[in-house]
Amino acid sequence: MLQTNKLYQVKQQLKLVFIFIAIAIVAASTHFTNRLAKSLAIEEQKRVIIWAEATHQFIVANENTDISFLSSIIEGNTSIPVILTDAENRMISSKNIQEPKNNIEQFYSNEIVRLKNKHEPIVVKIDKTTQYIYHDDSLLLKQLLYFPYIQFGVIIVFLVIAFFAFFTTVKAEQNQVWVGLSKETAHQLGTPISSLLAWVDLLKSKHQDDKLIIEMEKDVKRLGIIAERFSKIGSKPDLQRVELNHVISNAVQYMSSRSSQKVSILCQFKTNETIHAMINVPLFEWVIENLCKNAIDAMDGIGSIVIDVTKNNHDITIDIKDTGKGIEKRNYKLIFTPGFTTKARGWGLGLSLVKRIIEEYHGGKIFVKQSEIGIGTTFRIILHKLDN
Repeated sequence: MLQTNKLYQVKQQLKLVFIFIAIAIVAASTHFTNRLAKSLAIEEQKRVIIWAEATHQFIVANENTDISFLSSIIEGNTSIPVILTDAENRMISSKNIQEPKNNIEQFYSNEIVRLKNKHEPIVVKIDKTTQYIYHDDSLLLKQLLYFPYIQFGVIIVFLVIAFFAFFTTVKAEQNQVWVGLSKETAHQLGTPISSLLAWVDLLKSKHQDDKLIIEMEKDVKRLGIIAERFSKIGSKPDLQRVELNHVISNAVQYMSSRSSQKVSILCQFKTNETIHAMINVPLFEWVIENLCKNAIDAMDGIGSIVIDVTKNNHDITIDIKDTGKGIEKRNYKLIFTPGFTTKARGWGLGLSLVKRIIEEYHGGKIFVKQSEIGIGTTFRIILHKLDN
């Protein structure tokens, strides 16, 4: 069983390793992209300065100046948005700016403020006149800056899909294992149980009043019920409208008769009304017995178990409270995982089957309501209530 827990821990560690690798990939990619983006930003800054100087030279050029080269530099900027303003920050001209149809003046006023906060303006002095050039990052640079976050999102989506696929596959495999194991167990138990029943009938015919034979017959029939339970795992159970009070009382009576006298099992119905629910009796009795057995183990055979059954307008609540060792909060959900157990012996299947019976077969819920180390644990089952 310790080996089973170790395998569970290995699975958890592998998940953490995959997550760490994904984070490392994103971190390395982000670092590289940011370095590349900074280099590109510096290059764009230089291009804007060259563009500004070309604009300056174009303005002060006389009739003898060859402006073809200057024009090629000015026209060569097809990606970097720039706005040329006067000393009072009034827009003179712009390039690579997508203007709105309305409120153009207000638009440029807002853009100048935005670009001023983003990059230091380039000062252009022509004679005694001062002008400013404001520029934004090119579309290519913006895409490069956003790329790591897009990549991170893609990796997250990939991990979610991969985890979901892995979880679904593992769950399907586990279901096949549990179903196959359960049905094979029921099949293997069938022959010896039939044989034992025949021997019990033979003994009864010779010793009709022997109480030990009567008790033996009860236990053999109990084995038949257990085999029936195993045979139902993996099949859609037959739910019937039954009195929940009676079913729980039967399960408690069975556990009480086969437990130590130092263990007290008390069933409390906080209503005088009969509570009805749609359940499969053999499977639901298994749930109650399994929870009681776990409680007895947790109490080391000494203590008390109280089962409170209440109902409201919509639900039936069953609280099973023991005075055992308690469960650590971090294990509240893990205890329902197949293979997880804190016992030195066992397969860690009991509570996982309990959860499956309650949630998948009966459409209810089961969880640890409360637990304190050294004080005890309360499991809560919630079922849908039927109108009486």
